[in-house]
Amino acid sequence: MDHTICIKEIGSFFVGGRRVTLKGLPVYSASMVKNGKPRMVDPNGEFWAGQMYVQYIKLSNPTAKYPLLLWHGGGLSGSCWETTPDGREGWQMFFLRAGYNVYISDAVERGRASWARYPEIFTTEPVFRSYQHAWESFRIGKTYCNDPCQRKPFPGSQYPVDSFETFMMYSIPRWSSNNDVTQKAYDRYVQKVGPCILIAHSQGCSFAAETALHYPQLVKAIVFVEPSSMPDYQTYDLSILKNIPQMYIWGDFLDEYTIWNKTIPDTESYYKAVKKYYQELKRVCHRAEWLELPEIGIQGNTHMMMHDKNSSQVAALILDWFNKQKII
Repeated sequence: MDHTICIKEIGSFFVGGRRVTLKGLPVYSASMVKNGKPRMVDPNGEFWAGQMYVQYIKLSNPTAKYPLLLWHGGGLSGSCWETTPDGREGWQMFFLRAGYNVYISDAVERGRASWARYPEIFTTEPVFRSYQHAWESFRIGKTYCNDPCQRKPFPGSQYPVDSFETFMMYSIPRWSSNNDVTQKAYDRYVQKVGPCILIAHSQGCSFAAETALHYPQLVKAIVFVEPSSMPDYQTYDLSILKNIPQMYIWGDFLDEYTIWNKTIPDTESYYKAVKKYYQELKRVCHRAEWLELPEIGIQGNTHMMMHDKNSSQVAALILDWFNKQKII
């Protein structure tokens, strides 16, 4: 079968942020190139901060009505959608082949969106994800071991554990103080693109849900992949989302390994909070669906299901859902 795609345009843009003025910081001396002569560096002046980076690929003849926007999770960038750690095609290519124009973003503070000074602009220090935190909180295995030969994934895990070292290269520092500016950038992003479909992962799900609440006329459908949080449903009138199809997807190893024996306490709190939001949403939105993959016979998926060995199977399930919702 010929899977060739014809691309019309590859481009990028920045969106969001603000101009910031810094004053009173000490001037210092530094060499900016290897073996270069030191020069004086003045950190004061005007700077731009809080921007988001977006890359898009547009097909010559897209068959999907709306473009697809892929929003990454915490401590990650848009690279997680491009290729799997073991070198397979990512969801970017899957949905391009399915006829969608695809947009991938690096949120504020991530990847090509860049940093800003802290604590002067970003008010807290960056947070870095360790090997152990990634292994356990993403439900690759129960207990992390420094020796790669001794790491044991959950039985039946779909994660390509031989490429876990490569996955750690995907990790990017995050800040705990930039949610508001990030939300504003995501809102501007959707305003710029126009009517679109969103697939969001983990931390990105809360931003996607809130953007839909702000601009329900622009968001035509959302797939939430293992949300780590959602907006406060008591703050919003969820009925404005009644015409937006929404699907919540969860992987495996939730009940046996994390929720009930509290191996990863965060997972229990995230899951329960998101389920409560969904239950409130379901009262007014009959097109909202909750899907736990093991319940339909798809087993072994981790928090990073776009990287799992069966990632194409999960993407195909999402595509089938789009078709059933008649939003292709």
